[in-house]
This record gives sequence, C-alpha cells and structure tokens, in this order.
Amino acid sequence: MKKNKYKILVLSDLKNSPSAVLKSAISLANMIHGSIEFYHVKKPTDVVENENQLSAMRKINEDYNVTEKRIRELIIPLSKDYGVNINYKFSIGNIKSEISKQIEMMKPDIIVLGKRKSKTFNLIGDSITNFVLKKHKGGIMIAAAKNALEPNVEISLGVLNGVEGLQNMDFAEDIIGYTQKPLKSFKIVNNSNTAESLGNPSNMKTVEYVFEQGDNVIKNLSNYLAKSNINLFCLDRGKKNANEALINKLNVSLLVTND
Repeated sequence: MKKNKYKILVLSDLKNSPSAVLKSAISLANMIHGSIEFYHVKKPTDVVENENQLSAMRKINEDYNVTEKRIRELIIPLSKDYGVNINYKFSIGNIKSEISKQIEMMKPDIIVLGKRKSKTFNLIGDSITNFVLKKHKGGIMIAAAKNALEPNVEISLGVLNGVEGLQNMDFAEDIIGYTQKPLKSFKIVNNSNTAESLGNPSNMKTVEYVFEQGDNVIKNLSNYLAKSNINLFCLDRGKKNANEALINKLNVSLLVTND
C-alpha cells in the first residue's frame, strides 16, 4: 500500500450534498494517494440564541453530540465501503476564523468544497467559497452533486485553455493517470479562426473544442460539458478567464489550480 503523499481538507456545512462531496474527495484521495480530514464549523448563533450561561452550555453539549453523530453516520459507511480512513473535526465559532485556523494548522495540499446550488446571485459572492479561494493558494476542488466523481472509477477530465495550470500541480500526473482517454481540452477565443493548438500533457491523446467569445459562451460551454459527461473541469487560476462567472455557472465539479 502506497504511503499518503498529499493532505486533503474537506470543508462542509453538512447541508449541500455532503455525501457526494465526500465521495468526490475519496475519489481524489485514491488518485493522488491522499489523506482526508473532514472539517465542519458552525456559528454560535446557530446553536445558542439569547439563553443564560447554564442553558447555553447545555445546548452546546447537546449540539456537539448531535453533530458528531451526524458526521459519523456520514463518514463511517463511506470509509468502510471504500477502505479509506477519514479523520474529522468540528467546532463552533466564527466560520472564517475557524476555517483559517484549520488551513494554517493542517496546511492542506488541496481543499474540497461543495458546490452550492445556483441562486440569483453569483456563487463567488458566497463568502465562504470566495474566502477559501483567497485564503488557500493551493489547489481547490469545488465538488458538484450532479455527475459527481466516483471512487475507483476513471474520471472524465476537461481542461480550459491548455494544461499548463494542471501541470503546475504536484499531483497532475496522478490525476491524468485516472482520466478516460482522450483528454478533452476547451478553449474560448475571440475569433474561431484564431484558435491555437492547446498543450498536450505526457503526449496523451487530446480532443480539442473551441468556443467563440460571446454572450452565451459560458452557457454553451456548460451545456457541452454536460453532454460530454465531463465530471471534473480544470480551471487555471493563473489565467484571467478562471473567473467568477465560470465558477458560478458551470454545473460540474471544478478543479481550480494553484494560484
């Protein structure tokens, strides 16, 4: 059995398809030989509301037991089914502060978040997603519930505008090794006649798709990703087009590369 090389931190509010998110994290751990830590934090006001100190302490203890039971009921079956050890922690406090402490203490190689369901406002406006993208300079997976990654099953990987960003990640070759062939590369250009060839990792056979810039380009790209059954789409954080609109509107699990 190979020794775990990378640390994966799963951040969950236990509301947005936590089982699918955790399965995607397990799939990632299998690919890159990673260890998983599941972390949940909630605001004190979600536990205690205008109660005296004794009553507040009782309420916190009750919530602690309920939360631990819920996390264990989530983790244990998946851990047994896929033979993966999953550590967990949870806390009560300021959500951003507690997440920041956890990131600084653990120093994860990659963070896994659940992708929130589309709302009228931009997903990037979700303060936690935005905060983690700013706080953590390493890789981030934003896991969607639909067409989620399945442990021990090859992924269908797509990349946007070349593979340079993916190749800058230490575990790029591990992910590519679990990818269905051929790799699918997508490019958004101002004029379809100016499209250039995209990079090809490890001489892997690659199919390229070009989309012309326009008002509906993200919608068209999203639809095509769904039709192509892409279940992990790589965005290079170092490029301008790895922006809020893509993170918001692409209904697929995203792998955002190192900053």
